[in-house]
Amino acid sequence: MSAPFRFPRFFVTTPSPCPYLPGKTERKVFTELSGPHAGELNDALGRIGFRRSQSVAYRPSCQGCTACVSVRVAASEFKPNKTQAKLLKQHSDLVVTACKPWTTEEQFLLLRNYLSARHPGGGMADMDEFDFADMVEQTPVKSFVIEYREPTRNGRPGKLVGACLTDQQGDGLSMIYSFFDPRHPDRQGLGTFIILDHIRRAAMAKLPYVYLGYWVEGSARMQYKTRFRPIEKLTASGWQRFDPPAPQPMPAQREPLPSKERMIG
Repeated sequence: MSAPFRFPRFFVTTPSPCPYLPGKTERKVFTELSGPHAGELNDALGRIGFRRSQSVAYRPSCQGCTACVSVRVAASEFKPNKTQAKLLKQHSDLVVTACKPWTTEEQFLLLRNYLSARHPGGGMADMDEFDFADMVEQTPVKSFVIEYREPTRNGRPGKLVGACLTDQQGDGLSMIYSFFDPRHPDRQGLGTFIILDHIRRAAMAKLPYVYLGYWVEGSARMQYKTRFRPIEKLTASGWQRFDPPAPQPMPAQREPLPSKERMIG
């Protein structure tokens, strides 16, 4: 007989400066993911806008502000535009592997390279190997590190150029955190390609959605998420399709990094 399901206890963080909108403060509601029903709870919370960070599920709960909106891509209906199709072809030689959520030195070095190029002085700039291991390995749900490597040469694995910590939920893939080599001379658009690959993987697995986290209208750093359509946002009436303005090109395709003490958006 399985243990009875217990309704989770929720807690609220203290207010802190918002990383997306100047002059605003953020607050999050969160609960612990543990026990034999952690995966079921994570799936249920994911459908109402929660995200996972290690063994915690959280979502914004800011006073007087609802700017953070959960978004997801309808994977089975997605059709790449010309730019996206070009990127898929350009990086089609990459070897993609779904690995168990165990960190490696190679992954950590790639993360450090990514942070130094894209987010110098950011909230995770001082992340060490132990912090990285905690981020990846402390998962009570079905998670993978999706690795993107250059082609095998002489029987040896190619260079690691991208990675993504990904949860497999009942209705889709949730991209927890991705990073890549931003200085590679021949691999432009890796961040976009990683999202495109997740959409393709979800469609092949007959999973209807790819969850991209939170989108903030007016935050330029987060507009890249609306390049993948059809896209849905979570509203008070449930998930609904929407047609946001086409985003302008941005040099970086990741939202601002939270500090180690914050939960990953």
